Amino acid sequence: MASDDRQLGRTPVQLLRHDRDARVAAAATFAGFVSSGLAFASWAARIPQIRDQLRLDPATLGLVLLSVSAGCVTALPLTGPIVARFGSRRTVAAAAVLFGAGMAIMAAGTLAGVALVVVGLVVLGVATAAWDVAMNLHGTVLERRLGRSMMSRFHAGFSVGTVLGALIGTVMVALRVPVVVHLAAVAALIPIAVPVAARRFLADGEQVARSRRAFAAWRERRTVLIGLFALAFTLAEGAGTDWISLAAIDGHGFAPWAGTLAFATFLGAMTAGRWVGPGLLDRYGRVRVVRVLTITASAGALLFVVAPGTAPVFLGALLWGLGISLGFPVGISAAGEDPEHAAGRVGVISSIGYCAFLAGPPAIGFLGAHVTVLRALLAVSVVLAVAAAASRVVASRVHPPPPPRSWSCGDPDAA
Repeated sequence: MASDDRQLGRTPVQLLRHDRDARVAAAATFAGFVSSGLAFASWAARIPQIRDQLRLDPATLGLVLLSVSAGCVTALPLTGPIVARFGSRRTVAAAAVLFGAGMAIMAAGTLAGVALVVVGLVVLGVATAAWDVAMNLHGTVLERRLGRSMMSRFHAGFSVGTVLGALIGTVMVALRVPVVVHLAAVAALIPIAVPVAARRFLADGEQVARSRRAFAAWRERRTVLIGLFALAFTLAEGAGTDWISLAAIDGHGFAPWAGTLAFATFLGAMTAGRWVGPGLLDRYGRVRVVRVLTITASAGALLFVVAPGTAPVFLGALLWGLGISLGFPVGISAAGEDPEHAAGRVGVISSIGYCAFLAGPPAIGFLGAHVTVLRALLAVSVVLAVAAAASRVVASRVHPPPPPRSWSCGDPDAA
């Protein structure tokens, strides 16, 4: 139906209105991203209470939290073949159930001991990896079906979910709701709500179903280059998430509330950029938009570090967040253009990107121990400048059908 509509000369917006199944699937995918962000933020918001209940010192807490990263990084390289074998719909549903089990184990561990918390976090990491890759793959299926950019808006949904999860966590703390009760409620909700939404996903398609050589994507030069391109943005996001507030307070002398506000400015700009991104990408093309935004992010990170006053620091945080908003989603879209190889390629991009998201902030911390955290953030500006020079790697290789003669022609990614 989608291809017939394009042949009739309908615009992507008209196509979206006429393709009810795709519209419902897009809403379900957005709900999946929101749920993922909410689930992640729900347990992260209760880390201080978990620490207090188990009487963990900072070093031990750091090792405990590393377990979720270990589960995620271990599982990510395997998720491409898994999604290729079982499809995004079934993988998302199964991963949500597994996430609920991990959350339940962790909730029990807050009463039984730290070992059970570690087990629960490893399970959460594995489930998160499968959940994320499968949702991103389905996002590329929708983009091909509808002929328009949508990935960044799905990632904006994740950001919205993290805000909701953090707000709910704040209310739970204010009402003194026990950690075990809060986490158990989330553990019960996620395995019910997410599989119901996943039932509305579109089928991945016969080509994806035939794809079995998902590991072969690791040997593809362009796929690895896209992964390294995405790495710059996940590193910049992780560094901003973990260090902006502290750098503003310790490096620029901000009051604690002002440091938190700088962090909120960064998150708000990133979320807004992801929400408006599809229109920009469809109008101007991936390369032009991402190149401009990457330069913007590099300049913003630099301004944040060297700014002489309060207003420039906030402007730097805003430009940093806005500039990195589309890099990773665009990398996923570029990897998923060919349905026959989409599962493996999306798995590669996710693996490389999330390794940087998890490993980048500790690297900034290690560097900051020698030169201060604020100066260490100059590395973000440098990495993003390199990514700007490499932005051609995400250019689309899919040639859309020619538009009606009344339309203006031109390939927006030709620049």
